[in-house]
Parts: sequence; structure tokens; C-alpha cells
Amino acid sequence: MTEDPEARSRIMRAIKSRDTQPELIVRRLAYSMGYRYRLHRKDLPGKPDLAFPGRRKVIFVHGCFWHCHDCGRGARLPATNKAYWKEKLERNKARDLAALKALTALGWKVKVLWECELADSNRVEGLLRTFLG
Repeated sequence: MTEDPEARSRIMRAIKSRDTQPELIVRRLAYSMGYRYRLHRKDLPGKPDLAFPGRRKVIFVHGCFWHCHDCGRGARLPATNKAYWKEKLERNKARDLAALKALTALGWKVKVLWECELADSNRVEGLLRTFLG
């Protein structure tokens, strides 16, 4: 199904970069486990979704499509305007890698949680305990 350009533009404007549903799932779970965090620290490279300053650890919650995960949702490319989307998604990947390297160089440990991983809350809880514990 293809939308007219106005409808497509409206859909794209509605996509948020913070407080997304996957991010809220991780935040609620981390909080319920007793972990306290700071959100979107602007003083850290990449503005991590959750920062645990006392532990010097950060978590990014990535959408599979926007950050090119190797799952079914992340591995696909839109049918129209492929050159634009390929370039845009490659820039996202490069920016993610640069942020990860910069944070590591500053002594922070980084965990990336993918949208597709969040379906199993027990698994996510285990990942959080291992990473933050």
C-alpha cells in the first residue's frame, strides 16, 4: 500500500525519537527491578536512552528498522525511494557506531537492546540483571 506524499509525510512526522514504546518497556522494567537511571544525557555521545552514572553504564533501545538490525523487520528496505533510505539508514548505523566507540573511550559500558528482543520480558530482565548487576 502506498500513501500519497502528504499522508506519508504525516506518518513520518509522527515517529518519535524518544519515549517510544520499546524504550518505555525497558524503562519500566529497569525501574521495577530497582535500578535508577537518567534519560537522554546530552553530555554523553549519542544521548543514550538510559544512563546509569554510578555504574558508568548506558543502554540504547534501538528500533530494528531505524538502526538496521539483522532481524526480519530491520533487514528490509522500503520499496520506494530506495537510494534515499539506504543512505539514511547507513548514516544511522555509522552514527551508532561512533557513539558506541566514543562512550567506550570515555570508560562507559554500553548495551544495545533491540525492539525485537523486548517481546520476552523474562529474557530482557535477565539481560538487564547481567549488564547492570
